[in-house]
Amino acid sequence: STSGTFGLKMGDELGDEWWQQEANKSDASEAEGEKAAEDISEEKTTKKRKGQSAKPVKAKKKKVQAECFVAQEKKNDDEDKDSKKAKRRRKKKISNVLASSAPKPGCPADLQKLIEEDYSNKRSVIEMEELKLADSCFLPSNDLTHSLSSFLKEICPKWAKLTKQHIEKKSVVLLIICSSAHRTLELIKQLTTFKGESKVLKLFAKHIKVEEQIKLLDKGVTHIGVGTPGRITALIDKDGLTLKALKYVVLDWNWRDQKLRRMADIPEVRVDMLKFLEAGIIQACNAGSLKLGLF
Repeated sequence: STSGTFGLKMGDELGDEWWQQEANKSDASEAEGEKAAEDISEEKTTKKRKGQSAKPVKAKKKKVQAECFVAQEKKNDDEDKDSKKAKRRRKKKISNVLASSAPKPGCPADLQKLIEEDYSNKRSVIEMEELKLADSCFLPSNDLTHSLSSFLKEICPKWAKLTKQHIEKKSVVLLIICSSAHRTLELIKQLTTFKGESKVLKLFAKHIKVEEQIKLLDKGVTHIGVGTPGRITALIDKDGLTLKALKYVVLDWNWRDQKLRRMADIPEVRVDMLKFLEAGIIQACNAGSLKLGLF
């Protein structure tokens, strides 16, 4: 038929490659789709890689900053430790210097200097004049060759006569001022060869009430009182101890404790000693009725 022949002619005119062209077109479109998919996946992977590579960089920066802070803190801690060590070393050096240096005996100028240093900013010019001690107030100072007994024999040559004449209760002839109760007991032992028949009373605060000491002073005649400046000042303030019969005051000036401190170097003892001197001692010295010695 005519339609069949027309179809064959069209098939002949198209040739055998028309279905191959369609196949090639479909293959090309598929290839393009696969390539696009591959491109997309590559973009994703590159983005992921970029993201992954970017994150560690930030972390490193933070880590570096953290390490810097830690290093700074360690450095500060080390500096603090070094400064503390330096302070400790300085404290040790003070005692080392005192231990290695030759001891110098105390003299009246040392006591005058102590009074001026502590009171110059607290007292008026007139009051400072009243606190000055004349050279005539002082006994010869210990040159570090004396024991307590030999020193007292030198400064109190007529001690036996003074003890016989002393009949006043609530007062003593000799007061020895030291830094502690323990030192008081040591000094009382050293008085053995000097005191003779004199009565000695320990005047410190440790284990002894001030009322008990007032009763003991009022009970009988006491010739020598040995103790700490704080307790002796308290007894004077309470009228348990008077200065009527007092002739000599000896400061245990040159002795040093285990920390190599003299009584003038211990803050609380220094304050008590100055209060004791103000409790009528300086006035009696300047009046000529009392002598002051540095042992």
